[in-house]
Amino acid sequence: MSLIFENYERTFQVDEVKNGLEAIRAKMGGTLSKEDMKLAFSCIDLTTLGAEDTQEKGRLLAEKVSLFPRHFIELPNVAAICVYPTLVKVVRKSLKDHNVALAAVSAGFPSSMTFLEVKKLETAMAVAAGASEIDIVISIGTFLEGNSTEVMKEISQIKSSCGEAHLKVILETGALKTPENIWKASLMAMVAGADFIKTSTGKMEPAATPEAAWVMCSAIREFYRMIGKKVGFKAAGGIVESADAIYYTAIVRSILGEEWLHPHLFRIGASRLANNLLTSITEEKISYF
Repeated sequence: MSLIFENYERTFQVDEVKNGLEAIRAKMGGTLSKEDMKLAFSCIDLTTLGAEDTQEKGRLLAEKVSLFPRHFIELPNVAAICVYPTLVKVVRKSLKDHNVALAAVSAGFPSSMTFLEVKKLETAMAVAAGASEIDIVISIGTFLEGNSTEVMKEISQIKSSCGEAHLKVILETGALKTPENIWKASLMAMVAGADFIKTSTGKMEPAATPEAAWVMCSAIREFYRMIGKKVGFKAAGGIVESADAIYYTAIVRSILGEEWLHPHLFRIGASRLANNLLTSITEEKISYF
């Protein structure tokens, strides 16, 4: 697998990403499709990752998600709830909609600056508590030092600690800065076993950007072309408005195709976005979550 990665390191032409995004924008037009908004809503990882999060907050969020189908009969539910590991147990107990996944950030989130043994143990404990998905951050400093082997080894070992849970690997694209770095990190994560690659933690700026999404989706497409494995894409961090969600949906559609546009392969990590999409879809002010 390492040889595959070495063959895919590449440079980007000046304005290549910009031109690619402009072409997608041109196809979108100016109207927000309600069907696309419903699709985006169904792909949300409803996220609460505050230092002030309490067990009660986790319980209430899980109850609201569980009751959502009763209040919005014609709408799909969110894809997942995403919380810190200490809230997994209460969320799992309170989450009654079994079609909604339970994700936990892990492995020293959001900095990833801890020992590999701790990352593996935290991940295994989160899964044992009920998490069906795990979101981790790559060791950014190790990546920027050029130690690709160590970064991939770490991801692979954490993946082994996930058991049956899916692994989402956060690149923290704002720290990587260049399309070359984002491309390289994307390939490294996928080769190491990521089920999803994710833009950002939302804890630093810039968070998710269309530019990073374009590069990551292009890397996913190339990985699928060569390996035949479909890896998911998750945009997260600062995605608040309905129009932003539709833009990321359009990027995925344009580069990866309709087959990626479902919660198994596309996610949007967000909190405020959920109510904004509900408001746009129903054309009424909604503050459900």
